[in-house]
Amino acid sequence: MSDPTTILEWVDAAMQGDQDAYASIVYAYQDSVYNLCYRILGERGEAEDAAQEAFLRAYLNLSRYDRERSFKTWVLSIASNYCIDRLRRRRLQWMSLDDEPVADRLALHSNDPEPEPATLDRERSQAIQKMLGELSPDYRAVVVLRYWYEYSYAEIADMLETTESAVKSRLFRARQALADKLGSDAAAARLGDPVMEGL
Repeated sequence: MSDPTTILEWVDAAMQGDQDAYASIVYAYQDSVYNLCYRILGERGEAEDAAQEAFLRAYLNLSRYDRERSFKTWVLSIASNYCIDRLRRRRLQWMSLDDEPVADRLALHSNDPEPEPATLDRERSQAIQKMLGELSPDYRAVVVLRYWYEYSYAEIADMLETTESAVKSRLFRARQALADKLGSDAAAARLGDPVMEGL
């Protein structure tokens, strides 16, 4: 990852109309933004669209970027809020999230593991994504930001424009819902995912 000074230089250049500088920013953060969008939305095509929209919104609002804040945190907050809004619109327009199809697999980069580990990883990923897909948009966002990106309560509150106590409450309720879905500690162990075992 590029150092903060380089990012600020790219931001300054992009604000002056340098498209290559903004392309460098996108390249630096595209995987993080895409994976966040995928975890929240649960569908590859939608995640790609959401990531593009997040970068577009970030570009259009570069003048509002607070230089005291991490650029990564700022762009992820744009992406997470956009994804939450998109989920809410989807729920209102089409169907409940309970009927939402689960994506085939996570779009995480790998070094082509052997078939058996790849199959187990895919099954774990599908199980986790299915459980995430059954959470409300607000709960899903706090789980992803806390357990996959390891942001503090304060950072999540800032990103989602809410309070720390609201974040803690959502996370507590999300963990309860996930624990209910897992059914037992034995089920959690079968999943074998350290993120889910810690819930």
